Amino acid sequence: MKIRDKVVIVDENDNQLATMEKMEAHIKGILHRAFSVCIFNSSGQMLLQRRALSKYHSPGLWTNSCCSHPIENETYLDGALDRLKFEMGIECNLREVFSFTYRAEFDNGLIEYEYDRVFLGVYEGEVKYNFDEVYEIKWISLEELYLDIENNSIEYTEWFKILMNKNKKLDFLKLR
Repeated sequence: MKIRDKVVIVDENDNQLATMEKMEAHIKGILHRAFSVCIFNSSGQMLLQRRALSKYHSPGLWTNSCCSHPIENETYLDGALDRLKFEMGIECNLREVFSFTYRAEFDNGLIEYEYDRVFLGVYEGEVKYNFDEVYEIKWISLEELYLDIENNSIEYTEWFKILMNKNKKLDFLKLR
């Protein structure tokens, strides 16, 4: 597992400008690279994780299967594959489907300002997640997920709500 204590600072076009310590970037609200992974099973259910209670922001909230930051000189895909294995114990093919930029401020004063590339994968095996990173997991249909986000918005991470809202026009299953 690679140490991900620095993030890659970018401009609005994803051109690298520098690297910065991860917490400093989140304190200052500096735009940096990130990735989000959405894993589906053959029934079309998405794998969600509830973030560990020890996370520095958004602890205990439900989110996509895996997310993190690529390190310098690492592709988004390589970072996503590495982190997916570390957090969820999953190895599968991933396919990039879109990217988006978002900014979110948290109650603890931290700011996420990320250029986020989203990857999809299909997986059918056992999920052996890392308890230091993940509190619990669940598989959920997209119909149930959209309804739950609508009814229980505060239970989900900000980036995941944005990611899902951007895709109400898209059919995740057609993108697999």
